[in-house]
Amino acid sequence: MKMMIKLAAVAAIAFSAHSANAVTCIGTCGTLAPNGVVTAPPSGGSIQYVSTAGGVAGAGQIAGAGGTNGSQLTTDVFTAAVGDPLNFFFNYVTSDGSSSFPDYAFAELLDGANASVGFLFTARTVPSGNTSPGSGLPVNISTLAPATSAIQSGTTWSALGSWSGSCFSAGCGNTGWIQSTYNIATAGSYKIRFGTTNFGDQIYDSGLAFSGITIKGEPVPTGAVPEPAAWMMMLLGMGAIGYSLRRKKPAVLAQLA
Repeated sequence: MKMMIKLAAVAAIAFSAHSANAVTCIGTCGTLAPNGVVTAPPSGGSIQYVSTAGGVAGAGQIAGAGGTNGSQLTTDVFTAAVGDPLNFFFNYVTSDGSSSFPDYAFAELLDGANASVGFLFTARTVPSGNTSPGSGLPVNISTLAPATSAIQSGTTWSALGSWSGSCFSAGCGNTGWIQSTYNIATAGSYKIRFGTTNFGDQIYDSGLAFSGITIKGEPVPTGAVPEPAAWMMMLLGMGAIGYSLRRKKPAVLAQLA
């Protein structure tokens, strides 16, 4: 019984800490170990992602650019001075292809009032040529390295769910890890919105991996989001603990009070 109470307390603390974090997720967000075409990032550390697999209608979109269903994650607020370098790595993976279904992904810099400062990068499915900046999308305000990002073959990545390893027509694949660097133009408070969306349909999913977000060399708080399965296991465990406690006799519960 004492062990169950300890587990309940630990779970409650973990859930409370996550809920208090200013990081927000709409749709499917999480943290993954390297797998498939998303190898360990150059920065080391964990890999976060957003994916259209299990996405929400209207999420992960650029205003006016359209889309069907997607996901987005917005970091916690961070402060920066003029000239501070904002860095991170990203890898866009899409199982879709052809110019008829141009899925896309992006990172948008927002100020403290949630107004858009600009798009650090955009990336879009194209049958051939450079994926970033995405066709028909805002220009990049970041400097990318490498500067060109022709799609590479391979879509095997667990974040794509049932579409991992699939490929619809020319243009599917991954960009590999690309570094984004932007020097802050105005001192203030900022956050970053990472997003990805399906376009034209809701199948052949796409995803965006990102890692190593820093401002002037210091980590930007992203509140690494647990895998959905991890949250489900925790919630089920808490439910089982609660059910077990409710079944105890009143006298036993009185002793625990």
